[in-house]
Amino acid sequence: MKILIVGSGGREHALAWKIAQSPKVDKIYCAPGNAGIGQIAECVPIGAMEFDALAAFAKEKEIDLTVIGMDDPLVGGIVDVFEAAGLRVFGPRKNAAILEGSKAFSKDLMKKYNIPTAAYETFDDPQAAMEYLEHSDYPIVLKADGLALGKGVLICQTKEEAMDGVREIMMDKKFGSAGNRMVVEEFLTGREVSVLSFVDGKTIRTMTSAQDHKRALDGDQGLNTGGMGTFSPSPFYTAEVEEFCRKYVFQASVDAMRAEGREFKGIIFFGLILTEKGPRVLEYNARFGDPEAQVVLPRMENDIVEVMEACVDGTLDQIELTFADNACVCVVLASGGYPVSYQKGFEIHGLEKLEGKDGYFVFHAGTKLSPEGKFLTNGGRVLGVTALGDTLKEARANAYKAAKEISWEGMFCRSDIGKAIDEA
Repeated sequence: MKILIVGSGGREHALAWKIAQSPKVDKIYCAPGNAGIGQIAECVPIGAMEFDALAAFAKEKEIDLTVIGMDDPLVGGIVDVFEAAGLRVFGPRKNAAILEGSKAFSKDLMKKYNIPTAAYETFDDPQAAMEYLEHSDYPIVLKADGLALGKGVLICQTKEEAMDGVREIMMDKKFGSAGNRMVVEEFLTGREVSVLSFVDGKTIRTMTSAQDHKRALDGDQGLNTGGMGTFSPSPFYTAEVEEFCRKYVFQASVDAMRAEGREFKGIIFFGLILTEKGPRVLEYNARFGDPEAQVVLPRMENDIVEVMEACVDGTLDQIELTFADNACVCVVLASGGYPVSYQKGFEIHGLEKLEGKDGYFVFHAGTKLSPEGKFLTNGGRVLGVTALGDTLKEARANAYKAAKEISWEGMFCRSDIGKAIDEA
């Protein structure tokens, strides 16, 4: 088989690495890819939003399956374009990707179908939002309705912060058109857990759990980022929690989308929070998480291509997912100044020390090659240094030991990824 992956981050590198293990696969392309992906796939200089060019390339190269890694093309309707061209593609159509593309849609869906989530209100008018916030309880959560690179969520401790947040999202348009509409949500407390799942429209197969660290700095301080690290499994995702979610969240979400005429095929990412009153859904994503994919895929024992094909064909009920009885931790190495402003083009040192080391992976997120073939930084989140271990503590120690081998000017990472493990 020939596979095309659409995307350029650490998630797509992890997907390429996993797909390359399938005995079915002869050749992998990635558009546009990055320097790390280029070691296992042929990178193609076509942007992720260039749907017609991507479909033409897939036809020309007789691609057997295209895997869409990123949210923007999914929400924009790339799957519809590929299907109209008679191409096999893994991911939800535009009318199903709205599950991630609009927080207002997903909140309304959960309310309609009694899927447990936080209380909320939706606003198109900033003045109406401000009036509502005059009489709200704090802290409170403001969410830009559309896609905002994982950064469009503000937790406001006071009324003044909330008013500033409305101006930022809806008036100053910090997140662009994603802020044309805004969701104001009850603030929930508890552990956050991510559960990714394969879906074929009817059947859902959930993967092992993971836990992300969104804030830029230690102790969950600083700005929200796309994710500074993650670990799997989450010790807080107990059998009891899983049973509740299977009963009230997972299949219920798939059935709700079908009932709405929005059959979902691909990945549903459940962002959960474990409150005193039980699990609640914080958000849905319509693709693999980044960096959740980097810790879930190394533990997955199935041939991922077989699972993806079953999702496309509607035969997922014939597959059982299996995961190794181990643990995995990913520490993101980022450029100084991320997630605000940062410089690119610094040479990355030490990558060769981890090459071929069993149980260690370096997934490239923002890298490029210099004309001399050296790895250079080319983004905010640059690398995901990932390691396995028999236990979470061992995996965490291994990941940090590996991260110390790598350096470039201005590099930083959080020192407490997976620290919650010690409290479990």
